Amino acid sequence: MFRLLPPLAILAAVAGCAYPGTPPALPPANAPAPLASPVASAAKVPVTIMVSIDGFHPDYLDRGITPNLSRLAAEGVTGPMLPSFPTKTYPNHWTLVTGLRPDRHDITANTIEDPARPGEIFTMATDDPAWWNAAAPVWVTAEKAGIRTASMFWPGSVVGWGGVRSSDWPYTVIGGTRPTDWQAYTQQMPDTNRVRVVLDWMRRPAATRPRLVLTYFDIVDTYGHQYGPVSPQVNTAIADVDRAIGELVAGLAAQAQPANLIIVSDHGMAATSSDRVIALDQLMPATDARIVEAGPYATFAPLPGRDAAVAATLLKPHPHLTCWRKSEIPARFHYGRSPRVPPFLCLAKDGWVTAKTSPTKPFSRGEHGYDNAAPEMRALFIASGPAFASGRRVEQFDNVSVAPLLRTLLDLPADPTLDGTDSPFRSVMKRP
Repeated sequence: MFRLLPPLAILAAVAGCAYPGTPPALPPANAPAPLASPVASAAKVPVTIMVSIDGFHPDYLDRGITPNLSRLAAEGVTGPMLPSFPTKTYPNHWTLVTGLRPDRHDITANTIEDPARPGEIFTMATDDPAWWNAAAPVWVTAEKAGIRTASMFWPGSVVGWGGVRSSDWPYTVIGGTRPTDWQAYTQQMPDTNRVRVVLDWMRRPAATRPRLVLTYFDIVDTYGHQYGPVSPQVNTAIADVDRAIGELVAGLAAQAQPANLIIVSDHGMAATSSDRVIALDQLMPATDARIVEAGPYATFAPLPGRDAAVAATLLKPHPHLTCWRKSEIPARFHYGRSPRVPPFLCLAKDGWVTAKTSPTKPFSRGEHGYDNAAPEMRALFIASGPAFASGRRVEQFDNVSVAPLLRTLLDLPADPTLDGTDSPFRSVMKRP
């Protein structure tokens, strides 16, 4: 595998190169990275690129199969990042770009019911702005400030934020803001193609080149769910994504495009099995409550007149499961104020899962959604580029600090209403 550029001289070589139609070829394995050209680098303004690797636990860097990510971590800035609760994909991706916890930005789960929208259910395919409008993502703030942005599959970036969706076909969104360039998600697009789209955006003239780019890789999470976090399949996915990161860094270097890379994950992954399942139909009669969501945590909505019965059933001690009324969820979770959080929450012990019924066949796979302080749920954070010092670590921080960091990199004003600040990174950032 080729050597990555040192972060302080990152991403500048072969001034004036362009590759119409095809991406640049990668150097041979173990070949040295092209030397930086200070003159070429100075000609381009640094861009900010945030990459999400869904389900990537930071310990995956210790498996010896991530030469590109490990080099970025060693020569840039890294440190343990805590996801927000619940440790699910959409709540945490929205936290990463809003700087608010799920209880405030209202994307409170991957599956959501809202008392204000009876008969509707939010899923990961929902693009009606009404579900998303509680908190503006950083690309909306940037676009309104005249900063061009682009998104390659970031969850929520297809939404016309702030707009209103028509109730009639073709359900046009009136008003609203999206990134200037965006792609609707399809899992079928290979990672290398996603990288090529980002590199194509970087080839544009300065007037149309985005200054903020977000992109997303899903395969590590997908294989983690299917086969478990210690499986050979997950190792294959990790290595594939690492190669894609290498293509991105090499492509930026070939274009002499300086970039601040922020590489994150939304959560980690825990091993589960059919031997550690809590069957909810044996815990709660269907005549008392409706199950809203099941998995590492379960949520319940009592049927009319059955609130007391549900409380009596759930709030007593259970093996491998702890339950609360939403108003009594421990404060450290920062969860339960949103009207979209169901009336009762039950959290399984790490490695256990809830299910509507007992499994009918054995399984061994991975899950996330547990206590956000659980070691298995820790998230990846790497920062590398001209704005960052070299070879530094930061103390453990919450992922609500990532959006404020992006605002700093884009020269947007700090927002005191957010749940996080850029303070975890101030000591490792270079000031102009």
